[in-house]
Amino acid sequence: MTGATVSISAGERPDWRLRASLGLTAVWLLLGFLYISNVVGWNGFVSQQAPALGSFLEGAFAPLAFLWLVVGFFLQQRQLQENTSMLSAQLETMRRSAEQSEIQSRAIAADELHSRQDTFLRVAEMVREQLGVIAGFLYISWALGVGPEEMEGPDGALAQFKAQGTGDRGAFDRAIFRQIYSGKTTAPEFFWGTPIRSQHSQNFIRNFERLARLASACDPEGIIADALRDGTSGRLYRFMLESRPA
Repeated sequence: MTGATVSISAGERPDWRLRASLGLTAVWLLLGFLYISNVVGWNGFVSQQAPALGSFLEGAFAPLAFLWLVVGFFLQQRQLQENTSMLSAQLETMRRSAEQSEIQSRAIAADELHSRQDTFLRVAEMVREQLGVIAGFLYISWALGVGPEEMEGPDGALAQFKAQGTGDRGAFDRAIFRQIYSGKTTAPEFFWGTPIRSQHSQNFIRNFERLARLASACDPEGIIADALRDGTSGRLYRFMLESRPA
C-alpha cells in the first residue's frame, strides 16, 4: 500500500484537503470496524485463510490508498507553487542586487575617470608651463637675431617672461603670433630658420603631442582635448606643423 508523508510547518494552517482526507479515513476505518463487528464477527475475521484475509484487506484499504495518493498529488502541487513563488522572489532580489551592483560599478568608473582627469589637469599645468618656456626660448632665439627692441622693448622677450612669471602661460605664444601676423617674420623662418629654433620646435611638438594623448585617454567626450587644441599652445603647435619643411 502506498503511503504519503506530509510535513506541516509551525504556524501553517493544514490544507482543507488534508482535513477532509483525515475525516474520510476515520469514517472509513470506523465503518470497517463496524462491518467486521456486526457482519463478519471478529472470530470469523481472525479465522479467515490468508488469501481471503489478504483480499479483504486489499479491498478495504485500496480506496484509502487512492485517496491519499490524490491528496499527496495536490499537496505536492501546492508545495511546488510555493517553491516557484519563493524562487521568483529570490530572482527579483537577485535582479535588484544586480542593478545595484551595476549602479555601484558606474559610480566607481565615474570616480576613477574623475580621478584620472584631476591627475591630468595637474600634469597639464606643468606641461603647459614647460611649453611656455620652450616658446620663450624660440622667441629669444629669434629676437637675438633681430635687435634689442625685440628683447627689451615693451612687447619684448623680457616683458613676456615677466608676464609668464605671473601665471600667463600663453604670453610667448601670443607674442609669436604678433610677430608672424605683423609681417616681421614668417612661420618657417621663425620655427625652423636655425638649428636651435628647429630643435626647440621639435621639442614643443613632441611634448604637446604627449599631452594631447593623455587628454584623449582621460576624456571620452573629447572636451579636454578640444580645449587643448584650441588654446594658444594648440594653435602654435599647428603653426609649427604647417610650416615644417617637408
